[in-house]
Amino acid sequence: MNQYTLTGSHRNVLFGAMGIGVLCMVLTWMGDDAYHTRFWTNFLHNSVFFTMISLMAAFFIAACVTAYAGWHTTFKRVWEAYASFLVVGLGLMLIVALGVYMHWHHLYHWSNEADVQSDEILKGKSSFLNKNWYLFGTLICVSTWAFFAYKFRSLSLEEDRIGDGSFTQHRTMRFYAAIFLPIVGFTSAALLWQWVMSVDAHWYSTMFAWYSTASAFVSMIALTILLIIYLKSNGYYKEVNANHIHDLGKFLFAISIFWTYLWFSQFMLIWYANIGEETIYFRERYDNYPVLFFGNLAINFLVPFLILMRNDTKRKFGSVSFVAAIVLLGHWIDYFLMIKPGALITRNHALGGHDDHTGVEHGSDAVNAAAHGADTTVHAEAIGQVSDHAVQTAQHSVEHAQEFVAGFSLPGFLELGTFLGFLGLFVYVALTVLSKSALVPKNDPYLEESLHHHVI
Repeated sequence: MNQYTLTGSHRNVLFGAMGIGVLCMVLTWMGDDAYHTRFWTNFLHNSVFFTMISLMAAFFIAACVTAYAGWHTTFKRVWEAYASFLVVGLGLMLIVALGVYMHWHHLYHWSNEADVQSDEILKGKSSFLNKNWYLFGTLICVSTWAFFAYKFRSLSLEEDRIGDGSFTQHRTMRFYAAIFLPIVGFTSAALLWQWVMSVDAHWYSTMFAWYSTASAFVSMIALTILLIIYLKSNGYYKEVNANHIHDLGKFLFAISIFWTYLWFSQFMLIWYANIGEETIYFRERYDNYPVLFFGNLAINFLVPFLILMRNDTKRKFGSVSFVAAIVLLGHWIDYFLMIKPGALITRNHALGGHDDHTGVEHGSDAVNAAAHGADTTVHAEAIGQVSDHAVQTAQHSVEHAQEFVAGFSLPGFLELGTFLGFLGLFVYVALTVLSKSALVPKNDPYLEESLHHHVI
């Protein structure tokens, strides 16, 4: 079968997943703090995660077209469908952006103008970290991504209808792809800095954009494997064989190793330098979130490394599906760990009602030293003349973080239910788009190469 039909049973399952997600979000809101921090962090977490998966699909289409690659042509409609979710992602991220602009939530320390005026670091970043750029930068950049995703899809469908030996549509697609690649390179980094990295407003890493993008890319590959194998089990995509799955498995394996390299590079280099404003990001997660911190590495590195190292394992649909499911959940947890600890500190700082907003992140190094029996005052002087009051504020936050905090210390049932709801929405959009056209494209110059694709 070359035409997918979204059946009533499939639709009901996906609507059920979305219903669970909505219910979990309602329950999260009802049992939340005054700022509804757990609700908003769950919304931000899943919105960024699935929007970035969608962007990585559009990115990989452009990369393959520009590189004259043809192996993916048989199933490229899956990536076109994933990329179509960018329109929905734009709506989701605009809700978060309006929340910053209208002060609906308190996810970011820099969104409080009073804190910015009394904090030299936040004041120095205010030209970038501000509500106007967050809102309009999100609108402009994600709209641009969605436009290119639409062009790739429309040109692909046009090629089906009127394509001929001149390959006019494919050449036009290559033109758009060459423009899109540098745009997505710069804009995705800028938005990831603002959406995710600025949750820890006093910290930065030049490798963060690479790290979080690699996490989203490997998640996109994992979700591609799962959907293709599911469609094959239902009688679709007979043209996709073990060689195509093998290549997807190689990307799943290789980008997992690349992600691990970036994880270790950030951790080792920053930790080795031992500069307070750089180590604080890892110190917070190392001390207060050890299960997630080390579990993140075990799930997202050891599982794909040990299982997919063998060449023949990448051809076994069961093994690759198992790893893909683990990796998808693992990198969702990775984004959880990027967002939740910093948001919890900001929440505790705001709820504490302190007048001195020197910065929780600055003081927490001193607090961690105190927790290990070191002298707080001496350590505070070593990391930059932190005020006594800031240290006390940070100590209150860290002590609170060391306790189990539902929805922050570990993902709870409400977080997993919300993830299920967003996943259902993502898959529903993808399958709806897939049902609008033939699964295997026509008249693509690389179609025959893809149909007879073989790797050793």
